[in-house]
Amino acid sequence: MRFGLWLKVARPGFWTTSIWFYLLPAGGANVFDSIPFWIGIVYVTFPLGLMIYGWNDIADWATDRQNPRKDSYIFGARPTDAERAILPIGIILAQIPFFVYFTFAEGVKAIGLIAALCAAVITYNGPRWGFKNWPVVDLLNQSGYLLVFVLSSWLNDVQQLPWQAFIFGAAFAMHSHLFGASMDIEPDKAAGRRTTAVLLGRAPAKFVVAIMLASESAWVYYWFREGITTAVLALGAVWFVADALVMWKAAPYSARMAKTFLLGWNAAAVLSAPWVWHSAAFVRIR
Repeated sequence: MRFGLWLKVARPGFWTTSIWFYLLPAGGANVFDSIPFWIGIVYVTFPLGLMIYGWNDIADWATDRQNPRKDSYIFGARPTDAERAILPIGIILAQIPFFVYFTFAEGVKAIGLIAALCAAVITYNGPRWGFKNWPVVDLLNQSGYLLVFVLSSWLNDVQQLPWQAFIFGAAFAMHSHLFGASMDIEPDKAAGRRTTAVLLGRAPAKFVVAIMLASESAWVYYWFREGITTAVLALGAVWFVADALVMWKAAPYSARMAKTFLLGWNAAAVLSAPWVWHSAAFVRIR
């Protein structure tokens, strides 16, 4: 199996968001000379991506074959039947050294985190009863990304983020998922999937994303007084309203435009990550 395919499965296009989440609890802490910090950074990129999206590629093979965005380093792979057959082995092998290290470093509590991560992946990707086929629940399942906050706090020996930051993180993961799912409405419909985006339709889904972004913006300003993130979220809300009313409306994005959106998303994450760490904006309420 080609390394390029493994890389596509792990979705490098989403790694910057995982790193952004990982840096939030470590804000202001002297962590860059810490081996556990870098082990965590490595884990939340390729191995975690392989864990989350690899099982998704295995379960969604029928849908992905109808999805023009697939077979890319941004939106994921389109493995053959033979390649899908060996994906589970690679996924498991990529987790083992990190799971062993986490358990050695953090003790029994790490087993609970590993179990929670596995449960989030399994409940989402179940072939018949998976949460990915349950409107609204498919969004709520994205709160599993909060485990990155927990892992970062443990590995970097810092306090857990305040609950207000967890609420923000969950909402951020949910609106991100809804936006991504809104680009997959046609292939998901063709495969018989019922997602929140399919239920709403593309334009209404954009309005929901806009409402979530506006709410997150107000939440961040009220609790953390963090102006840059507040402004970016507010601008995002305005963009999605304009998108739904004036620009693409209910029309699907072209593959090129979808790629441009995610490249912009990555650029924003890369540019804001140093500030988020330096300002320690989400470490305490203001």
